[in-house]
Amino acid sequence: MSTPRVLAFIDWYKPYFKAGGPVRSMVNLVEHLGTRVHFHIVTGDRDYTATTNEAQVPTDQWTTADAGEQVYHASPAQRTRQVWQRLIHQEQWDVVYINGLFSVWSTIVPLWLLRGSDTRRIVAVRGMLAAGPMQQSRLKKRLFLFGMKVLGCFKGVEFQATNAEEVADIQRWIGKATRIHLVQNLARKTPEQEPLPVQKCAGELRLISLARIAEEKNTLFAIERLTRLKGRIRYELYGTIYDQDYWAECQQAIAQLPSSVVVEWRGQLPNDQVAVALADAHFLYMPSVGENFGHTMLEALTAGRPLLISDRTPWKDLAAQQAGWDLPLTDETAFERALQTAVDMDQAAYDALARGAYAMGTRYLNDPAPVERSFRMFAP
Repeated sequence: MSTPRVLAFIDWYKPYFKAGGPVRSMVNLVEHLGTRVHFHIVTGDRDYTATTNEAQVPTDQWTTADAGEQVYHASPAQRTRQVWQRLIHQEQWDVVYINGLFSVWSTIVPLWLLRGSDTRRIVAVRGMLAAGPMQQSRLKKRLFLFGMKVLGCFKGVEFQATNAEEVADIQRWIGKATRIHLVQNLARKTPEQEPLPVQKCAGELRLISLARIAEEKNTLFAIERLTRLKGRIRYELYGTIYDQDYWAECQQAIAQLPSSVVVEWRGQLPNDQVAVALADAHFLYMPSVGENFGHTMLEALTAGRPLLISDRTPWKDLAAQQAGWDLPLTDETAFERALQTAVDMDQAAYDALARGAYAMGTRYLNDPAPVERSFRMFAP
């Protein structure tokens, strides 16, 4: 079998990382398949919300990255239809792989230029069609999807879903007859290691969130659930502030918390420091409105840190597996009960959850099927 040649479009790529999950998904895919797939990645030259090329990456040329992939960091001036046309037609690609759904340069322009083409096109929707995200800017998103279908931009296009819920989302918004690849996201390629122990005293709790400060991550909801807790609680928020008005609401909620509850925003956390931050926490607390995967959730599990999350992620039945709680966002009281239970836990009770979290995470890491399914998606 010949080695597939894949041209990928994504708004952000390493060394930039602040956009979170979509970047991590693409990086992990390349790390696992880089020796079996020739990846050429077209991306921007700056990080999420940044206005300059802070890492000073070479722009408007192909460069070889550390996993062997070819990367084209396009400057704003060179994000043009003519440049994209040249990149698309410079080689015979086996697949054009679109990451995301609502980007002008990573979605709309490539799909427009490839309308009616025989080139295989696969769109990874990256959770953007889930119920929560689709409620935000709902009219704009519905008009976009309608327009793309009317213009024929989705005709013949294949889609990647990472779980059964996302399959249903694609069928609902794109069409029942759409060809869908059910392929899970891949975990970070790291050596397996035993989790670091952490002291847990009854009456104390350290929580961490590794997500941008934004409405879809439900940061305000998470803070508000801490109001009535009894005990000493510390909640550290790591992530980019996307919406200053939303962050102002969060700060108002923080100001109303009792003195025994401390919430602190710590800025963006580089990927190589995630393990250190998790090691000092008891729970990953992220009740987001929807995740198609949740890379930081898997990283927490493999670090032996249980989760306290919503039921809108692939990480299900956590209580049954003694790995934490996945709870409905409509039940605020359930979150508060779970948080208080976590506060009141002693070392023995916490260690049982830590073991369950680690077991759940390592089961996923040791499953070779997602890697093989990813490769078959690109295979000619």
